[in-house]
Amino acid sequence: MCELLGMSANVPTDIVFSFTGLMQRGGRTGPHRDGWGIGFYEGRGLRLFQDPRASSESEVAQLVQRYPIKSEVVIGHIRQANVGRVCLANTHPFVRELWGRNWCFAHNGQLAGLEGATSFYRPVGDTDSEAAFCDLLNRVRRAFPEPVSVEVLLPVLVAACASYRQLGVFNCLLSDGDWLFSFCSSKLAHITRRAPFGPAQLKDAELKVDFQAETTPDDVVTVIATEPLTDNEQWSLYQPGEWRLWRCGECITHGKA
Repeated sequence: MCELLGMSANVPTDIVFSFTGLMQRGGRTGPHRDGWGIGFYEGRGLRLFQDPRASSESEVAQLVQRYPIKSEVVIGHIRQANVGRVCLANTHPFVRELWGRNWCFAHNGQLAGLEGATSFYRPVGDTDSEAAFCDLLNRVRRAFPEPVSVEVLLPVLVAACASYRQLGVFNCLLSDGDWLFSFCSSKLAHITRRAPFGPAQLKDAELKVDFQAETTPDDVVTVIATEPLTDNEQWSLYQPGEWRLWRCGECITHGKA
């Protein structure tokens, strides 16, 4: 199974600390050796890094760790291939344009019997994950040919995720750069850091950071991951079927499918 990483913040924030922990699980402390990727939103732009090599051995991953990109919304993924070859085309996260915005998506799990999209959005690679993403965007495009608010959009997103969940395991992160949507089929966790900030210690690397020295009292940063990344903080675990919508580090609405 793959692992997910997401971030929603109210100020441009770097995710080097969490990213460093996740990258260890890509071949060093975990079996997810079949590629990795991470997307950083900068306004409507999306800075995307991907590599089909194991993240713990990837020079591109090392570059990202040395390059503290600041963003308000981030989606990352490390892959353990189940469906589809190990290649760049099958590396998450996947990106498509809709309503003049870059939509970014990453998935953890396996889906059985999902038919390949034959409508406007079609997969480039051969994973069930990209097929689900294309199908989801086709549903959104059919329901709303013109842009709508995320509050109006939510029922379509939740219904689509609930239907994919019937086909197997479907944990996902999705964003258009303004909001971050998370859906849990089996396993997902989050932590929201705000003042008073304290120290955090990674589970998978000898790295500790004192967030009080790196933040202001007004900062709010939520990190979402398949498994908690630190061992000295209290993470909140999602329930199966639970979804949450994040904006500026805060959960603005949530529910259960």
